[in-house]
Amino acid sequence: MKPLIAGNWKMNGLASSIAEIHALIDEFSGAAPDDRDVVICPPATLVATFAAEFSDEAIQIGGQDCHPAQSGAHTGDISAEMLADAGAAFVIVGHSERRADHGETDATVRAKADAALRAGLTPIICVGETEEQRKAGQALAVVGAQLAGSLPETADPFVVAYEPVWAIGTGLTPTTDDIAEMHDFIRAKTPAGMRILYGGSVKPANAAEILAIDNVDGALVGGASLKAADFHPIVMAAPGER
Repeated sequence: MKPLIAGNWKMNGLASSIAEIHALIDEFSGAAPDDRDVVICPPATLVATFAAEFSDEAIQIGGQDCHPAQSGAHTGDISAEMLADAGAAFVIVGHSERRADHGETDATVRAKADAALRAGLTPIICVGETEEQRKAGQALAVVGAQLAGSLPETADPFVVAYEPVWAIGTGLTPTTDDIAEMHDFIRAKTPAGMRILYGGSVKPANAAEILAIDNVDGALVGGASLKAADFHPIVMAAPGER
């Protein structure tokens, strides 16, 4: 399968930030390699602009969240259909920052994943344990429960992203053995052919080592995706289709 490298810009980026995508394309000598998928998930304000600008490039655009409902009285929310209409192909659901800051449960995450599939989007479903849970030896149990409660019951393609909460934005990463154990565990609990990404302080210096681990099919990249100079080497560190 093709590796997937997705950049989560979080609450960063203005219209002028489109220059970083152009710089990324320049790094690719005009087009991203066709043996890997590259996705940028900017803030919702930029999805339509980016999708229109790069519709002819091998860079896909995604959203960072969606509401379970197709429409309705949900002030400030965005439906999966709206993202698809804006040109998105992917959407992140269940990120730990959404789970923590907005109290999203596994059931909510599953409903959002179902909504994404309904709209023709590919959901990137995030799971991961806290530092306290890891130290208590509960990492596998916690992630197992999240998988059971968050994954849709469908054969349609979706993506799982393992992001240990304690590694997001901290500069800390699990050992390669820890990553391998968790990805093997997730592989055994997900449908065949589903891609499993690693996320959590992925940067140019550690990308090749992480992406070479069995059952790591790509990366969900945070801060390092904001600059082409950082994101390009991460994309190129992926081993290609395998």
